[in-house]
Amino acid sequence: MSHPDLLVLSAADVSKLLASFPAPALLAQSARLFYALAHASAEDPVQQPHRTTLPLPSHKTLVMPARVPGVGASLKLVSVPSAPGDTRGLPASTFVLDEDTGAVRAVLNARALTAVRTAAGTVLATTILHKPERSTFKRIVTFGAGAQVRAHVDLLCAVYPTIEHVAIVARCSNQRTEDLAAYLHSSTSRPVEIVLSSDEKALHSALGVASVILTATPSTTPLFPSSAVPSGAHLILVGSWRTDMHEIDTDLVKRAGRIVLDSRKACATEAGELIAAGVDFATAVELGELVQGVKGDEVISDGALAKEVLQSGEVTLVKSVGVGGQDVAIAKAVADLAEKLGGIGTVVRGYDQA
Repeated sequence: MSHPDLLVLSAADVSKLLASFPAPALLAQSARLFYALAHASAEDPVQQPHRTTLPLPSHKTLVMPARVPGVGASLKLVSVPSAPGDTRGLPASTFVLDEDTGAVRAVLNARALTAVRTAAGTVLATTILHKPERSTFKRIVTFGAGAQVRAHVDLLCAVYPTIEHVAIVARCSNQRTEDLAAYLHSSTSRPVEIVLSSDEKALHSALGVASVILTATPSTTPLFPSSAVPSGAHLILVGSWRTDMHEIDTDLVKRAGRIVLDSRKACATEAGELIAAGVDFATAVELGELVQGVKGDEVISDGALAKEVLQSGEVTLVKSVGVGGQDVAIAKAVADLAEKLGGIGTVVRGYDQA
């Protein structure tokens, strides 16, 4: 593809390309990115301006540019529905830039990209804290019914063969929830149960035996009480991204001890439940600090720091609000693969040629 051309990848194109990346490759790519974020030089720093919000009548559109030295540059647009009951998902597109010309090299549908890049980061952190070869993870409980749940459960089940059961907690058993359950059962070959949040007994029963609890909702009130969560549980929080959003209560945050964050700076301004709990972000651990390097698809982690995190609380907690560098890495990898394979996507010839 020549420089004046533009590559356009649809949601179907992106899903097909993502399926070509095995779990170890996704985790290794994420590890390289977070290592780069943690070890960037002052001479050529990572650039991740704070997201800009553009209010629309029925959505808030978030604009997220980023550049990672040695990786690339991109700009992502994602629209978040304003109405809580809007089930149309989050429309998103990522523009991959040519760093030499400054032109847009590729436009990718980012619905699946956003979920997969988030899952690659949080599951990477999970595997560093809880090594798959020593894991006793058996049951996942999820809150949410969107792409984040799909991507996280798929990746968790791929790296933790010990997982035996998935429970999806939902307000009601609608078509969207049933479709998610059917998809996860097919993709993971695990039994999948739908638990209604209004059924307190069933909810507490599911949480009481949970190994991993994933929350992927924009809730402004805690989804469940700390008392329902057993010691030793691992929590992954990816839903809240504003100060008024709280997926878990303060007591549960405090039970976690040292928390693992995708970005200390971003979480200190956006992670509502952590801010409300008065978390000392200086003592939290950034994911990049847990990564010492990557050889092929093997992630080399800081075992001593991981042990400190494990011993600091009753539960472990990973929080992600998303960082622009993740969008750069996953979008460039997918665009590169599309160009390498050829025949995938639409090429607009002469797009940038007068």
